[in-house]
Amino acid sequence: MKKVARGEISPEQALKELEGFPCDDLGEARIDHHRPWRKGFPEIVFGQGKTPDQIVRIAHSILKAGANLIITRVDGEIYKKIRAKIPGLNYQPQARIAYLKQEEPEKGKGKILVISAGTSDIPVAEEAALTCELLGNEVDRVYDVGVAGLHRLLGEMEKINRARVIIVVAGMEGALPSVVAGLARAPIIAVPTSVGYGASFNGLAALLAMLNSCPGGVAVVNIDNGFGAATVASLINHL
Repeated sequence: MKKVARGEISPEQALKELEGFPCDDLGEARIDHHRPWRKGFPEIVFGQGKTPDQIVRIAHSILKAGANLIITRVDGEIYKKIRAKIPGLNYQPQARIAYLKQEEPEKGKGKILVISAGTSDIPVAEEAALTCELLGNEVDRVYDVGVAGLHRLLGEMEKINRARVIIVVAGMEGALPSVVAGLARAPIIAVPTSVGYGASFNGLAALLAMLNSCPGGVAVVNIDNGFGAATVASLINHL
């Protein structure tokens, strides 16, 4: 819902703005239009598992309320189908995010740094980075600086030192968040990915390693959950 200054609209206009609040019941989906007031960002649509028609109906409800539209986990074919019914919809294929901005979000206080251990981790890292940007944050990216060559990470200390929050995305053995936490003052949000060989158990090994991190200041989200890391980082950066 668009923010308006007190006294700028009539009671009739206010009633129209509030139509569908606190949620818009579409039958198979209930769109939470109060979320921008509670959280500072609109309801974000998880596209995976939804049909194009379901996504379009949900999207139209969000756009009608004046909020920005963010749809995660959308593949290219699904995007083409929903783009035909949502003019102006943008798409970032690596992050698998479709989005449409109607208003500028409140700006974050500092920079969020997104680090990936390897090139194979970049899709999850981009999901985190783009979500952070769409939520009003300035983002730095540092990719492919994993523990196989720590000199690459040490060359990025300027960005590490100026970050207010750091998201670290890693698969394999998941060691990179602990290394970064030992170097940085900022809180670390660790994201395990499903990248790795057989004994990585689709990211479980990285998840357990991150949960057992020795340095303080490391929080961990679920496997491949770049979106979850981004929302936490954005909340911290807006405090």
